[in-house]
Amino acid sequence: MHVLSRVPSSAARAVALETTLLVHGVPRDAAPELSAELAHLVRSHGAEPALVGLHNGTPTVGLNDAELADLLHAPEVPKANTSNLGYLIHARSHGATTVSTTMELAASAGVRTFATGGIGGVHRGYGTRLDISSDLAAFTRFPVAVVTSGVKSILDVESTREALESLGVPVVGFMTDRFPAFYIRTSEAGVDARFNDIKSLAAFVHHELTRTGRGIVIANPIPFSHELEHESWKRWLDLAMTAPSAPESNGRSVTPRILSQLHALSGGKTLEANIALAKSNASLAAQIACQLDKLGA
Repeated sequence: MHVLSRVPSSAARAVALETTLLVHGVPRDAAPELSAELAHLVRSHGAEPALVGLHNGTPTVGLNDAELADLLHAPEVPKANTSNLGYLIHARSHGATTVSTTMELAASAGVRTFATGGIGGVHRGYGTRLDISSDLAAFTRFPVAVVTSGVKSILDVESTREALESLGVPVVGFMTDRFPAFYIRTSEAGVDARFNDIKSLAAFVHHELTRTGRGIVIANPIPFSHELEHESWKRWLDLAMTAPSAPESNGRSVTPRILSQLHALSGGKTLEANIALAKSNASLAAQIACQLDKLGA
């Protein structure tokens, strides 16, 4: 697969950023400003942002503003995961990369650090229907350290954590002993190890990526000031999950639909939290990338 890469000569200093957050995770009119803010945050720590996406069928690591604008103005942009990426390339389609495809394309370009909001995982109701994000399997294939605020809390958080362990994916926490749940800082699940400073975390990442050639989950909880109040969150989630349109959605359409409903039900609070954690993760990923560059990763 040919990947158009615009990363700097030292790919270790680059931070991959996904397009699904911009195209499907926030209102499109807010996406250009958010993209610029994330890029600025990454550069403020000495790293280089690399927005990943599919532009007219070309897998690109380092989309420019014009290419992002094309995606944002397209009437429909499919979410690209590892199962449909090949077809979208063949069809010369635009595509918003999820965690799995961002990892795949970033790894192809030599980028080892990726900042996202929350990874996909095991959907609720797993016992009656097999619905597991391809994000989890991607960690077994691509050597990328993914900074995330855990798994989206509309999913089955504890089952997702168990699945990661079953797949042999290391899950380490930055300043936390618990596996975060996106809008909520903690869950019932723990992490494999805790790191309290960037240098020791980056040293582990460097060693582990080299040792295994597989990915790493770096759990970075949402900032305290933006964590949602637990009871309010539960109420909004219950309403979103039981909305009349719920049975009509399945597969890739589930998460965007529920997130959209949550944004409306919460009066925008979930959207604010989503943006806050994305910025926090970009900042941490940039610091890790700079340390990896010093280590010669």
